[in-house]
Amino acid sequence: MQPLPGTFAEDVVHQDARVQVEVFLDEHRAGLRACLDGLTEEQARRSLVPSRTTLLGLVKHAAFVERVWFDEAVTGRSRAEIGIPTSAEESFDLDAADTVDSVRRDHAAACEASRRATAGLGLDHVVHGNRRGPLPLRWVYLHVLREVAQHCGHADILREQVLAAQA
Repeated sequence: MQPLPGTFAEDVVHQDARVQVEVFLDEHRAGLRACLDGLTEEQARRSLVPSRTTLLGLVKHAAFVERVWFDEAVTGRSRAEIGIPTSAEESFDLDAADTVDSVRRDHAAACEASRRATAGLGLDHVVHGNRRGPLPLRWVYLHVLREVAQHCGHADILREQVLAAQA
């Protein structure tokens, strides 16, 4: 993947924890979207592992993750109300309308909605919309950061395979 744009984690060493967590998360969000840079629609949809995981599916799933943790968990709205699948596995499914541009835009919009949903909340704020029960927002941020970082690793490997197959 290409180098990440914008503020880097090293730039916020002396900032408060909220700023640090948001910068780390934003870097990984951008990195995941960047895995689609320069790919054809076919390459982005190529399945190279036994699961349904594709580069386009990873980014689509990441939008689902944003909505589960920063809409459902924060607002308490149901997945049906939000308009997302009931299971994480379904969130990888691609339909004919999913394109590199549309999925990338949707993920960026989900991330922006996440920022808006949490803008007035502190890290110690407790959210009540998750099936686990009440959770501090700090835990939610760390959970999402871990998941997005893992998917960035998956995307690095898949992208390398996709590009090697074209060589």
